[in-house]
Amino acid sequence: MTRPAELTRRRALLAGAAWLAPAAWAQTQGCDKPLYLTFDTGHMEVAPWVAEVLARQQVKVTFFAANEPTKAGDGSLGTHWAPWWKARAAEGHEFASHTFDHVYWRADVPGEAARFRVRASAGPAAGQELTWTARQYCDEIARAAARISEITGKKPLPLFRAPGGKTSPRLLAAARACGWEHVGWAPAGFLGDELPSETASNEALLKKALRDIRSGDILLAHLGIWSRKDPWAPTVLEPLIAGLKAKGFCFRTLRDHPAYRDWIAEKK
Repeated sequence: MTRPAELTRRRALLAGAAWLAPAAWAQTQGCDKPLYLTFDTGHMEVAPWVAEVLARQQVKVTFFAANEPTKAGDGSLGTHWAPWWKARAAEGHEFASHTFDHVYWRADVPGEAARFRVRASAGPAAGQELTWTARQYCDEIARAAARISEITGKKPLPLFRAPGGKTSPRLLAAARACGWEHVGWAPAGFLGDELPSETASNEALLKKALRDIRSGDILLAHLGIWSRKDPWAPTVLEPLIAGLKAKGFCFRTLRDHPAYRDWIAEKK
């Protein structure tokens, strides 16, 4: 017979586990309400705190990495941040390309051959308007993936995210022909960390996300936004994850996303 004190203790432990880590339970029982949390690079100042939250909450994410300017050290894929990326690989997170020099698609160039107007926000050509072939754009995606692999020892997913999510059907077709599938985000998955904190407070963004996010959504946040005065991460990240878990959501990486898992398996 179980003693009353022991029964009370077990009930408390179960209640605590259900609040703090329903995603962990879901992963053992099946994940009926999956979410796919993703992070793009940025100035990296909040990266150490983001990693702490993810580890504490036992959540795995997919990082889309570019070599962007940072507040400390060299670029986000430079030697200064290499140990941070390697540690995330050891924890089981996934990685994908965000283009090496954070290159924005600007427009398609008319003509039979696929060419694009682009502008990088990092690297030696930052701020310059350039015209690239499809091969040049594919090579840029591959540069970031190669650097991630070099740092972490882990092969990135055959996925990429165009900076700003800016693409065209022609660009997407060209990238896919080179072996790269594009990943955007759900409307409710735009977590708002790029918005001015003067008009989009952390409290308001948290409330909106908890209200609007639905099962299957891809969520987008960053490892630091230069323009936001009141940083979204890590302030909102932990209550958001805990709140979503309390609603029965669980977290997966894009390796398990139904729209991409077959593509990923084909490209092994």
